[in-house]
Amino acid sequence: MRKLRLTLAEVKQRVSKLVPQNIDYEVDVEAGSIAIITKQPEAFGGAGQSLTVKIAKNVKRRVIVRPHSDILADEKTVRQKVNEIIPSDAEVRNIWLDPALSEVTLECDDPAAAVGPKGINIKNLRDEIGWLVSVERAPAFESRTQHDIRRYRKELAEERKALLRKFGTRIYRPKRAGEPWVRITALGSYREVGRAMHLVTTNESRVLVDCGAKPTMNRNEVQPFFNAPELLPLDNLDAIVLTHAHVDHIAMLPVLFHYGYRGPVYCTPPTRDLMTLLQMDYIKVSQAEGSDPPYSKADIQECIKHVVDIRWGDKTDIAPDIKITLENAGHILGSSSVYMQIGEGNSEHRLLFSGDIKYERSWLFDAATVRFPKVETLVIESTYGGPQDFQPNRADATQELQDLIKLALSRGGKIFCPVFAVGRSQEVMIAIDQLFKSGEVKPVTVWLDGMISEATAIHASHPDFLNRDLRSKVLKGGEKNPFNSSWFKQVDSREQRESLLYDPSPCIVLATSGMMTGGPIIEYFKHWAPEINNTLCFVGYQASGTLGRRLQQGHAEVPLMDKGQTHMVPVTCNVVTIDGFSGHSDRRQLMDYVKALNPTPRKIICHHGDPKTCNAFRQGLRDEFRVQTYAPANLETLRLK
Repeated sequence: MRKLRLTLAEVKQRVSKLVPQNIDYEVDVEAGSIAIITKQPEAFGGAGQSLTVKIAKNVKRRVIVRPHSDILADEKTVRQKVNEIIPSDAEVRNIWLDPALSEVTLECDDPAAAVGPKGINIKNLRDEIGWLVSVERAPAFESRTQHDIRRYRKELAEERKALLRKFGTRIYRPKRAGEPWVRITALGSYREVGRAMHLVTTNESRVLVDCGAKPTMNRNEVQPFFNAPELLPLDNLDAIVLTHAHVDHIAMLPVLFHYGYRGPVYCTPPTRDLMTLLQMDYIKVSQAEGSDPPYSKADIQECIKHVVDIRWGDKTDIAPDIKITLENAGHILGSSSVYMQIGEGNSEHRLLFSGDIKYERSWLFDAATVRFPKVETLVIESTYGGPQDFQPNRADATQELQDLIKLALSRGGKIFCPVFAVGRSQEVMIAIDQLFKSGEVKPVTVWLDGMISEATAIHASHPDFLNRDLRSKVLKGGEKNPFNSSWFKQVDSREQRESLLYDPSPCIVLATSGMMTGGPIIEYFKHWAPEINNTLCFVGYQASGTLGRRLQQGHAEVPLMDKGQTHMVPVTCNVVTIDGFSGHSDRRQLMDYVKALNPTPRKIICHHGDPKTCNAFRQGLRDEFRVQTYAPANLETLRLK
């Protein structure tokens, strides 16, 4: 059998046999990839069976060709040559340099004009400046978060380059002797919703999947089980992999950096951007609630520095015996299922973390992918896995929301929706945009309060992660882009919010937080809940113990803190829950997802649901598929192989 696992020395030896002696190059590591550093990058390219392709096939690793620093033009020259070579009708908006990867990104209004016939402009530019060049369509509105991340990464280019080499060196360490085995330890989100964290341990490696916070008033349950002996010391962790950027999956990641973790974090580019936005907000919310944040801005920056971007479908080595592939989970922008190939040959074990999944095409995303090779163990979310958890489809949910809006506006009332800044906000915006453009109702202002506008800008910055229809509309821009419509307005200040609170005009407000655990939605609730013509509309999951859940349960009044005093707020407004907008699959979709995996996994582990739901879903899976099913408690460990 051909040896799959190679040391770095063996990789270099194989490369040396393939590269002609007259080509100057060196072999380095860039996290899980093999980097060929050369002053003659053109020698490795070409169509068909290029030298790069031959090397990749031989070493069974992703191979990247990077130009040597000696042939890279300085930034001033780069900008000058862009202006000379790229035609003005391309409308170059931004030029981003990433010295760590020797890459230049051009953001243009017309990428086709920038590229030129058969890519001639980009080829000429690359020949002049030495840098790798990519072209992107400029988003309709710029994301401040993405701008800051790019600037920060550029400033720390040398440090990032050294880190990528360090990560790679650790991956290519010598094989450890002993019988291979695989275990998973539940460190959060088991028999509960929130604080997701899983530890995968092998005889050689330790990898963490997700690191979130729990939406709860009980401060003792907010963080995952960081004190579990299996997790310590942090230096022994090989990698952290993130499924998506919701707070219950990423909010506590900077805590690990606060306590000294300095390894890689693997995720998609949208997850990186959204994660940073939500972590920064987590600090603000903690301070507003009068509690000390568990980490600082510096910890978040340290986290950004250690992120390794992964595109969907790219197989990536993250540890000596673990490869991962991220695939679309359909939940939010950039959300991923994590497919792990652990070990090799006869001892290989294939483990799939579904992440939070939506196995249905939505207004934003394609349905979660089920195109995986053999899956032996599946770790699956159970949020709506109970026997009675069935939701309407997106079309029906959209119609229900539109009918509600028409009715509420006809009464002259206000509609206020607690929404997650990421995902649900954008779905609801599209549904409202459709209604107003249909002419069925006179448009009113739709106020966006909280991080919704910035989150929407991040969506516009990553069109490749949207479904085809929406991607086309976003790329065309103008009126075609639903997020550009004139009725969407951002609440920019506290003064503007206060003015809005006392304005009698009908309107719609989308505001965070989605479970009413804090944020500007509380202000709207305090002022508008006592008025009978107004409507409080829930479009997302409300966890047990949150204000949102209590209101869904029909409480006639609820206590709220204001300036250190508790006030009872009467709830006389209309309270409506519209199911079907959730980014989570219901029981039927979850069953269909498992059924579509071919062959059916031998083991299925249920998490991310309350105890009753997890157990009911486990039993349902066992009865339907006749496989081993588990719903472990936090701190339990299961041996998979």
